[in-house]
Amino acid sequence: MTIPPTGTAHPYLSLSAEVADALADRRPVVALESTIISHGMPYPRNVEMAVEVEQIIRDGGATPATIAILDGVPRIGLDAAELEVLASHPDVAKVSLRDLPYVMARKAHGATTVASTMRLAALAGISVFVTGGLGGVHRGAERTFDISADLTELGRTDVAVVCAGVKSILDIGLTLETLETLGVPVVVHGSDTFPSFYSRSSDHPAPLRADSAGELAAMMSAKWDGLGLEGAIVVANPVPAADEIPAGEIGALIDQALSESVERGVHGKDITPFLLGRIVELTGGRSLETNISLVRDNARLGASLAVSYSRS
Repeated sequence: MTIPPTGTAHPYLSLSAEVADALADRRPVVALESTIISHGMPYPRNVEMAVEVEQIIRDGGATPATIAILDGVPRIGLDAAELEVLASHPDVAKVSLRDLPYVMARKAHGATTVASTMRLAALAGISVFVTGGLGGVHRGAERTFDISADLTELGRTDVAVVCAGVKSILDIGLTLETLETLGVPVVVHGSDTFPSFYSRSSDHPAPLRADSAGELAAMMSAKWDGLGLEGAIVVANPVPAADEIPAGEIGALIDQALSESVERGVHGKDITPFLLGRIVELTGGRSLETNISLVRDNARLGASLAVSYSRS
């Protein structure tokens, strides 16, 4: 894949004026996905979260670039009206990498997943991407072969992905093993334990640890600029302690939601939105507040990382 130099327009992308100016001036930019807006949270909380997270990134000295497909056009940076469409329109597709050409050809609306956001961010020349949690190897994948396209994209696209770890509805251990096979560095910010989305800890140690944005930015420079190694860097940022749901508590609810998904025959791209939505119901809304908290914190770290990398 040929990625244009920072600030160079790509013929298939539509950059907002704010994002285009920042890239042209080589100022720090942070990409944001849109599936969390259209498929991850209820309206109007989703649009409130999106606006708040963008402001956190601006306050951190970087330019936010929420990415989505509107009328078939990949948009890099959205205005308030476009965010509202994503948050409230009844027909916004969930768009992973395989879906991009189809949604574009049909001139439809689409919310981008981790995989498709990474690819579009890289095409635009954006090196830092903030999300909630990564997709990965689903539980029972030895029977279903249900493995997220996020993993293969992490192995090939040069973007640092700031997240709260792997979604805890997945098989975290097998996901980490797959990332190791793909040569993707997984570094935990400020902890020796790999986080599990809603919880600060899991049964898995941190593969790598870094305690500052400067150290993370140095990794980015060494990997891409120094060694020419392709692929992402995963930055796992544990959810703030005040808002976590302990792993033992959330685990039983995840098991219940998984069991219900099997009973209802939910599978494919519908499984993650179903599970996350059901967990919100089972926790009485607490998991939604945790999700919002971790996205806010990831945005702060992502802005700091983008600023540090722009100075390297």
